[in-house]
This record gives sequence, structure tokens and C-alpha cells, in this order.
Amino acid sequence: MSPAALFFSCVAIWGTTWIAVTFQVAATAPEFGVALRFTLAALALLLFCYARGIVLALDTGTQLRLALLGALGFCLSYLFVYHAQHYIVSGLIAVGYSAIPLVNMVLARLIFGTPMSRRVALGGTLGLAGIALIFWPEFARLAADRPLVLGALLTAAGVLASALSNMVMAGVQKRGVSGWGPLALGMAYGAVASWIVVAATGVPTTIRWSWAFGLSLGYLVLAGSVLAFGAYYALLAKVGAARAGYVGVMSTVVALIVSALFEGYDWRAATVVGIALAVAGNVLALQPARRPTGAPPAAGRPAA
Repeated sequence: MSPAALFFSCVAIWGTTWIAVTFQVAATAPEFGVALRFTLAALALLLFCYARGIVLALDTGTQLRLALLGALGFCLSYLFVYHAQHYIVSGLIAVGYSAIPLVNMVLARLIFGTPMSRRVALGGTLGLAGIALIFWPEFARLAADRPLVLGALLTAAGVLASALSNMVMAGVQKRGVSGWGPLALGMAYGAVASWIVVAATGVPTTIRWSWAFGLSLGYLVLAGSVLAFGAYYALLAKVGAARAGYVGVMSTVVALIVSALFEGYDWRAATVVGIALAVAGNVLALQPARRPTGAPPAAGRPAA
């Protein structure tokens, strides 16, 4: 698939998974919900890899990196998100996650020494300004609303864990390992880490069953975990962590629309202006670098 197709596939799916999570946290403990989701997703991916003959035997160093990826990206980040949804609406959590491009850029610079162009940095800054405007009506409540503060802190912790997992996957891909195999193993390790948390915390493993819970779980497992992460890591390999992170910006627009429809999120003038700034930053950062007239595209990089 082209980078554009991968990008918009992730946006369409992850823009709607936020609302699906609300049905999960309403029916079971967050720790158990995360463990159940990624156990089912890992099993689906492992069966797929077995059917396709995809080799899962990787060297010890790669396995350790995938274990770290699982603990950060498929355990901790989602635990923070699931708990955050007890305190703030899903649309606002999505807004927080739209800061990932800027966090990815900073981490990629610190860890890999990845150059940060002025254009990409400006795009990230515009995106961050847009996030601040969308959140602005909520900032006024921070001093008096402890649940909102806790929800914001949990969201920030989830963003950091997710961005760090992106760096781990980028490191794995630099070792020449990519595709469905490492994704399946990473999710399996994340499921194991989640079950350890369930056992350590002693949370109940009961479910208040409903059709909404069952359908949302199926959507989160197959679309939100298997398909979206497969597309996202393929996009990560093609365009890098900073640009791939802009999936979070665009999916926020979708998530806010869904939140307004189902959770009563109140769109204001600041919301509209904030979205416009975030989208403008997204477009600016995703524009391909200019090359001299007549020069061929760089190797391994999709043509514009």
C-alpha cells in the first residue's frame, strides 16, 4: 500500500477506536480489558503468521526489544488510556495523543540523532498550538477539577509510553526486522505484561456483558489492534516516526466528531481554529522534501 493509503487507513480506524474503548471501561476493569484485547489480537496475528509461514524465530537482542515494545506500546500506554477515560471524554484523550508527532520528533532527535527540518518542526509547533486551542476551554477548569487533572496526566503518560514504543520499533526496523512477525510478537509480549499487571493488582476479571461490549471488543481487536498497527508500522518504515505520528493529529479530528455525536462534546470556536491549525501543521510536515529538477527520488523513499 502507498503511504497515503496506510495513513488514511490508520486515521479512519484510530479516529473511531476511542469511543469503542468507552464500552470496554464501562464493562470491566481497565487492566483486564487491556489484557483481553491484546491477548485476542496477539492470537489472531500469531495464527496469521503460522498460516502464512512467517518466521517468528528472531535473535535475542530483537526479542528483548520487542518485549520492551510490548510493555510500552501494548500494555502501559493502553492502561493509561483506559484509566483516563474514567475522568475525561474520549475526544479529549485523542486531542492529547495528537501531540505524538512533536514527541516523536524530539525523541528521534535525542535517541537516533535524526535531523529535524525547520518545516517539520514548524508543522509540529502548529499542531501543538492547535491542540492547546482545542483543550483551552478545559484548561480553565484544571484548578477546580481534580478528575480532569488526573485524566490529563494519565493521557500525557500514555502519550510518552506510546512515543517511546515508536522509538523501539524504529530501532527494530533499523535492524532489518519488519512486517507481521515482530508486530505479532510485540503484541504477545504486551499481553503477557498486561496479565502480570492483572495478577499483581488483583483487579476483578469479570465482564458486564452486552452486545455493545462484544462488538466494541471485536472492533478493537481486529481493526484497532491488528489492522491499524500493521498499517502504522508499515507507514513508520516508509516515512519515519515524526511523519507517521501525524496519524494522531488527523485521527483527532475524527475522534472529536464522534465524541460530539455520542458523548456530547461541545465544539466551540477554539475547537474549529485548533483543528485548522493542527491540519495545517499536518500538511506542512508531510510535504515531501524538494529535490533538484530532474533528480531521481531518493532510494527507499516513495515518490511524491
